Amino acid sequence: MAQATDDPTNSTPTPQQLTPGEMRGLAKRLRARTESVLLRHQPEQHRDLLTAAGLIEHLADLSAEILTSAAVIDRLSRLLRIAGGA
Repeated sequence: MAQATDDPTNSTPTPQQLTPGEMRGLAKRLRARTESVLLRHQPEQHRDLLTAAGLIEHLADLSAEILTSAAVIDRLSRLLRIAGGA
């Protein structure tokens, strides 16, 4: 018996990883849509989009911190190798 994961039409392609700047751009676009006239009479959707935008901005901040930390760690390990410590 075939499983759902065996069907190629049932697979979801892996999304491209966004940079922190691209994530912030997405959050900005979501906020702009939230403030549009179209959502004035849909408070639940308005709240959901604001929440999503806030979460994306938070994720962008965390991603930027992780990338910065990884770069620092990489530089430290290179210095240790040069100094003969690792």
